[in-house]
Amino acid sequence: MAQAVARFEYPGNAGDKANRWPDFAAADDVALISSLSPLSVSIFADRAWLRTEMAEDASAAGLRVARTADLATIAGGVDDPALGDLVLVDCPVLEGAGMAALAQLDQRVAQSGAQMVVSTSMGSLDDVFGCLDQSAAQILVSPSRADRVLAIGQVLCGQGSRVRELNDIDRMSLLRLTQQVSEIAHKLEELSGSPLDDADGSANRVGASAFSFDGSNARDPATQRLARSPRASLPDPRLVRKIIRQRQLRARFFEGELFADPAWDMLLDLTAARAEHKRVSVTSLCIASGVPPTTALRWITQMTGTGLFCRAEDATDRRRAFIALSDTAAEGMARYFAEVGSEPLAV
Repeated sequence: MAQAVARFEYPGNAGDKANRWPDFAAADDVALISSLSPLSVSIFADRAWLRTEMAEDASAAGLRVARTADLATIAGGVDDPALGDLVLVDCPVLEGAGMAALAQLDQRVAQSGAQMVVSTSMGSLDDVFGCLDQSAAQILVSPSRADRVLAIGQVLCGQGSRVRELNDIDRMSLLRLTQQVSEIAHKLEELSGSPLDDADGSANRVGASAFSFDGSNARDPATQRLARSPRASLPDPRLVRKIIRQRQLRARFFEGELFADPAWDMLLDLTAARAEHKRVSVTSLCIASGVPPTTALRWITQMTGTGLFCRAEDATDRRRAFIALSDTAAEGMARYFAEVGSEPLAV
């Protein structure tokens, strides 16, 4: 990752982007790195300037750019060339044909063993999430250029690692470190004068998000102990909603970041929703977390990896999916509320 950051440069302005890639590709050092790199990348984006930018950054990170094309190319036949080791996709607005293409790509990536990073907008997050149920793709929401570079760096750092064997403490430490690195990247980007643009070209005020979801449930000793215990009843959802409102009220009097605890806020929201027999979308859960999508979606990734959250498919529309408490998490929340009772200060 340090090597990629050292070579990274921001463009002067968006108008120059469409013409920069041919000169960049002709550079001797980049051509050499691309030809020698054991890892290849395919890039799919409808915006030509963004394909150029993503190709530049992938090459600067030492990847060999094997293919760049628009999103419609994804729906091509089985004779399409191999996807490579990494697939980068940009789909800020996702409609019917795009959803079908992304779902097809998700299946191909899963079958090939490649890794995928998909960038989208907050408005299309639920649709993108619904299409990605097999490849464990990362999802970036309204990312800046720095966010994409960080995502590529995470993929490179993950090559050959044994992330699945991390314990819960290591997972959370890694999450906090990633969050800190992301914040530093945003500060550097602000100092460089490069705007954080969303799908409409306006300033992105909520930050970018990185989210990967593989639907797996961890089976560590702690969760197994909870699962073997007698089942307790969930708390009254009205009590949980009252606690949520009380926690949100603090932001009226103090800086909200002082009390940021996205993991607990999401657990509370999903607990209330489960007791109310309601489904919670990814977008709704991000809002309930009280933090920007950058932080919220990364926490969802870790909570899923530790078996506390799970993916819930929509039985009536397979293109949609939701986030729910796992049975292990529901049992833990039920026992917690049974222990503390309804004492406001205790909760």
